[in-house]
Amino acid sequence: MHDYIKERTVKIGRYFVETRNTVRKIAKEFGVSKSTVHKDLTERLPEINPELANQVKEILEYHKSIRHLRGGEATKIKYRTTQPEKERKVLETTVKM
Repeated sequence: MHDYIKERTVKIGRYFVETRNTVRKIAKEFGVSKSTVHKDLTERLPEINPELANQVKEILEYHKSIRHLRGGEATKIKYRTTQPEKERKVLETTVKM
């Protein structure tokens, strides 16, 4: 493995533990794909720094456990901001039931 990949992997791992951001946000901030971030955190990091990898694994498991909630919340926000006022009122009354 190249040195720059090792350095990136450790930087991403430390940043992930500090901020607890999602993989998508971290990928955007580091300018790599979310697949690269995920591979760095799950496959490469345990070989480089097992202690940090354990911390990362706990956070990833937590994110996985709440992903259905995040998706639902994102959809809710999306429709609140994109629908006209009349449709929004109809949607809000049906959701409250």
